[in-house]
Amino acid sequence: MASEFRSKVSGIGSYLPEKVLTNFDLEKLVETNNQWIVERTGIERRHMASPEEATSDLAYKATLKALDMANLKAEDLDMIIVATVSPDQIMPSTACVLQSKLGCRNIFSFDLSAACSGFVYALSVADQFIRTGVYKNVLVVGAEVLHRFVNYKDRETCILFGDGAGAWILSRTSNQDENIIFSSHLHADGNLGDLFVLPAGGSKIPFSEAVLKAESQYVKMKGREIFKNAVRTLTDCCHEALAANNVNPNQVDWLVPHQANLRILESVADHFEFPKEKVIVSLNETGNTSAASIPLAFDLAYQEGKIKRGQLILLAAFGAGLTSGSILLRF
Repeated sequence: MASEFRSKVSGIGSYLPEKVLTNFDLEKLVETNNQWIVERTGIERRHMASPEEATSDLAYKATLKALDMANLKAEDLDMIIVATVSPDQIMPSTACVLQSKLGCRNIFSFDLSAACSGFVYALSVADQFIRTGVYKNVLVVGAEVLHRFVNYKDRETCILFGDGAGAWILSRTSNQDENIIFSSHLHADGNLGDLFVLPAGGSKIPFSEAVLKAESQYVKMKGREIFKNAVRTLTDCCHEALAANNVNPNQVDWLVPHQANLRILESVADHFEFPKEKVIVSLNETGNTSAASIPLAFDLAYQEGKIKRGQLILLAAFGAGLTSGSILLRF
């Protein structure tokens, strides 16, 4: 029996730190150049949190904007999910820190770790709690301060990542509402987990002098393998979401993919036979912000007047794990 409840996106917001790291700045740090970076990634600049800013601070600022758009107060929230791989600390969760900063009630709050697919994973979880009638308003945040986990001597990774946050509020609505989340489709292939890792800092390799000497506290990736798997998996996720809802690609107003690499996004559009002009791209300004990527790109496109209420939008993500997922919604 179908649920009488559905989820709608009642508010969105985003935050980018003020400090900007350009490709020309990176030329002074590592053997690279602006043209090389732009041609291979499409990235021109990325934002960096100040020394005083933690992931929860970025999440807080994005959340205030989402609450304002939804015309809600912090005490109206029933649940908080923060998708991140760069939490303030291992414990307590960044979601609990955010709950305290917002002044919420004593509500269910937790972090979700699925790397660049984190926001899509978290939206799906929030959607289930609303569909089953448990909660009315759920805050979902993707937030990262990734630059602190990047080795600025490794030109393969340091050119890619930036900091930022995006927040959505999902609210309960009825089956009669047209502007809802239709479905979500999530996957993971742990057999490919070694393609993108942050080796140290967990129970397997706790921090030590040896870790610092080996620089294992920084992200490491196998770029070519990641590219190949990303294109295939993102394309499959897009087809899966549309097939589940009997929707054709030409009915979709916008594809909002994880902002990893412009060549990946263009390849997905080609494989998916989707017009490149209908793919939201913000990575030139933000770089790869992992779990913050999709909500950031979405909100920036909304502010620019591209994304509008009532449009049919497909979200698609791919990340370390290897995780992947898609969501079809009408905004």
